[in-house]
Amino acid sequence: MTAVTTRSAPTPRRRRLSGARVRRLSAPYVFVLPFIAIFLAFSVYPLIYTFRLSFTNWRGSGAAEWVGLGNYTYLLTSPQFWSSIGNSAVLWLLIVPIQLVIGVVIAVLLNSATLKFRGMYRIAYIVPFVTPLVAIAQIWIVLFDQGYGAVNAVLGLFGIPEVGWLTTTTWAKPTLALLFLWKTTGFIVIILLSGLQSIDGSIYEAAAIDGASRPRQLWSITVPLLRRTIMFCVVLQTLAVFQMFAEPYVMTQGGPYNSTTTAGYYLYNHITRADLGTGAANSFLLVILVLALSLGFVRLLRAKD
Repeated sequence: MTAVTTRSAPTPRRRRLSGARVRRLSAPYVFVLPFIAIFLAFSVYPLIYTFRLSFTNWRGSGAAEWVGLGNYTYLLTSPQFWSSIGNSAVLWLLIVPIQLVIGVVIAVLLNSATLKFRGMYRIAYIVPFVTPLVAIAQIWIVLFDQGYGAVNAVLGLFGIPEVGWLTTTTWAKPTLALLFLWKTTGFIVIILLSGLQSIDGSIYEAAAIDGASRPRQLWSITVPLLRRTIMFCVVLQTLAVFQMFAEPYVMTQGGPYNSTTTAGYYLYNHITRADLGTGAANSFLLVILVLALSLGFVRLLRAKD
C-alpha cells in the first residue's frame, strides 16, 4: 500500500514572511530608482539622441536630413576645427604644467604644521573658484584693457609701452590662461592637499634623519607619492581646458583672428548658426579626443607603477 502525501498550503504567517522578504530585497532598488530614472532621462537619452543627430543635417525645425558621415568628414577636413583644437592644446600647455607646479608647492606649504592661519589661507585660495566666472572675466577685461587698464598703467610707470593683452594674437591666449590659472588653482590645491594628508608623516621623519633636505623630500617623496592625485588633476584640467567656453566668449569673442577660439567655443558657433547636426558631430569628436588623452595619461600612470 502506497502512502499518498499531500503538500500543505502555506500558512498566512509564511505568506507574510515571504512578502516581508520581497520588500526587504526590493528596497535598495526602490531607493535608487529615482536616480536611475533621472540618469536615463537626462544623460543616456540625450547622449543617444545627440549621437543620432550627428549623422543628420538639422537646423532645429522640420525633418532632419540623413547625411551619414558627412558632418564628421566636414569637421576633420576643416581648418577652423583643427585651429580650435590647436588653440586648446596651446592653452593646455600654458595652464596645466604651471598649475601643477604651483599647486604642489602651495599644497606643501599649507600642509606644514608650523604655518599660522592655515585655515584662512585655505579659504582664500578656494574663493576664486567659487566666484562666478562672468564677474571675474569682466574684471579681467578692465584690468587688461590696452588703453586704461590697471596692468598697463603699472607697466607704464616703468617705461614699458602699452600691451594689447586681449587685442593681439601674441598675448590673448596667455591672458586667458592667466585668468584660468587664477580661478582654478585653488581647487587643484585642495585636491593635492587631500592627497598630501594621506601620506604617512613617518616617511618624512626617516628622510630627515637620513639628511634629506626639504627640496629633496619634495622631489623624492612627495611627488612620487602624489603621482595618482597629480594624474587625476591632469585629467580633470584637460577636460576643463578643452571645454573652455565662458572665458573666450566674455573676454575676446574668439578673437583676435580666431586665436582664442577654443574647442568649446567653436562648438558653440555651430549652435548659434543652428547647425545642430555638425555641432553634435563636433561634440562627439571632442569626447573621443578627450577620452584618448585621458586614457593616455592613465596608461602613463600604470607604466610608472
